[in-house]
Amino acid sequence: MRLVIARCSVDYVGRLKAHLPLATRLLLVKADGSVLVHSDGGSYKPLNWMSPPATLRVSSPEDVDLELGVTEQWTVQSAKTDDRLIINIHEHIHESSHDLGVDPGLIKDGVEADLQRLLADQIETLGSGFSLIRREYFTAIGPVDILARDASGATVAIELKRRGDIDGVEQLTRYLELLNRDPLLAPVRGIFAAQQIKPQAKVLANDRGIDCVTLDYDAMRGVDDTESRLF
Repeated sequence: MRLVIARCSVDYVGRLKAHLPLATRLLLVKADGSVLVHSDGGSYKPLNWMSPPATLRVSSPEDVDLELGVTEQWTVQSAKTDDRLIINIHEHIHESSHDLGVDPGLIKDGVEADLQRLLADQIETLGSGFSLIRREYFTAIGPVDILARDASGATVAIELKRRGDIDGVEQLTRYLELLNRDPLLAPVRGIFAAQQIKPQAKVLANDRGIDCVTLDYDAMRGVDDTESRLF
């Protein structure tokens, strides 16, 4: 991983257009080809990024940019689309590179891991005609618990929790924002699934257009005989 702290401006050019004016920022260039632009605020979400696969080309600025103080220009080109992330660097403040090795991945607690496995095996719990694409679908900001297709063939991203709160909805929102940049998947809708979902999380999910599903863990494991219960 390469870490660069620099005074820079950033432009995203393609299906979406966005501009970050000149400021000091942290640039992360990851071994998987992704490039992320961070500020010192706004929590852990990058201000802008390019997902892998992508290529990074460093070039000298044109005369007009030189006059504006640009010393180096990065062009991050997506391999799947015409989208580009253009970073105009005015000043290098710090740079370092680190080999992080092979990451073992996120280890979920037992219940969440079981929920993911069970729901993947019983994907039609979410609705008739659902089919599994894969578990732990990789994105540049972490794996989506389950990626599936609904009866109409639309892509659905599912985030699983034991107890669903606002943080889980925010996490799924970030995944959806990223997944919807991929023309092979878009449009992607979200389902927030948990054993218990807090009322505030349901309100936020509804505002974001995300469906909420409460899962019966015992019934999914075949422990609870729901048909013979009185209540």
